[in-house]
Amino acid sequence: MNTAMAAAEGFALGASLIIAIGAQNAFVLRQGLARAHVFLVAGLCSLADAGLIALGAGGFAALVAALPALAAVAAWGGALFLFAYGARALLGALRPGRLEADGGAVRGAWKAVTLTLAVSLLNPHVYLDTVVLIGSVAAQLAAGERLAFALGAMAASFAWFFGLALGARRLAPLFARPIAWRILDLAIAGVMWSIAGALVFDQLTG
Repeated sequence: MNTAMAAAEGFALGASLIIAIGAQNAFVLRQGLARAHVFLVAGLCSLADAGLIALGAGGFAALVAALPALAAVAAWGGALFLFAYGARALLGALRPGRLEADGGAVRGAWKAVTLTLAVSLLNPHVYLDTVVLIGSVAAQLAAGERLAFALGAMAASFAWFFGLALGARRLAPLFARPIAWRILDLAIAGVMWSIAGALVFDQLTG
């Protein structure tokens, strides 16, 4: 794998993990619809993700370097997580929901900062997604590819949050339609299973 492929894989995995119905995306959508602290909210969400992705990619690499036996554990564990996430996305496609931005937006800057950090960092799944899952996949790559993979995953966060916040008025009707989430979930399942399959293949043939 070259750095361009690693970056593309990181972007695909990052996007697959971040595009989901949840409090964080609903909050960003709400702020975007109201045009309230749009850049602040999108920037904080993106930077929080980037920091956790860096921690995952760098931290797992350091652990694997110190304990080489962890490489196989991280690979099989990452594949298992990805298969499970893909199955969850497939189930979501069978019972699609919708992303709605009900309620008023936050107007005060400090309150916007506080709530953005809360919805970004107080969800335990965000650590599983970024630090553990992205870190376990990144740990299988060479140093240059690992950096490209992490930057690709970070780019997905920036593209998603700024796209959602700045394009909220156009995107809100789309994300209120279950069919849109059915298509997204099917695509997410495909991406996750393909990466999981690649991890398993590398372990069986390496």
